[in-house]
Amino acid sequence: MKNENAILYVQTSNDPARQYSPLVLAQAAKAMDLEPTIYYLGMGLVTLRPGEAEKMQLGTFPSVREMLDKTLAMGIPVLACEASKQMLGWDSVELIDGVKIVGAATLNDLALDAGATMWF
Repeated sequence: MKNENAILYVQTSNDPARQYSPLVLAQAAKAMDLEPTIYYLGMGLVTLRPGEAEKMQLGTFPSVREMLDKTLAMGIPVLACEASKQMLGWDSVELIDGVKIVGAATLNDLALDAGATMWF
């Protein structure tokens, strides 16, 4: 069943320039009483490894890690794809606290249920 208040942001990249948009938009959506979720897959998972997001900062924005921490503190789910973890050859990997590893089918369910989906 569609939830018109749900917005799904899908992050597929570990390019620093592409990290901010889904985080800023998800935080804005939460402030608007919407229900954002951020789903990382493919190379996007690299950003979620401890120490990686701290290295990413553009202009006068906070680091990507600071943005992720704020996003999680706001109660916005940050999900990581299990299949992508396997694709990257990570049998065992540590991700930043608060990130939940979920199955690939979760992305399909979230996309079908969301009022809007944006990919980065």
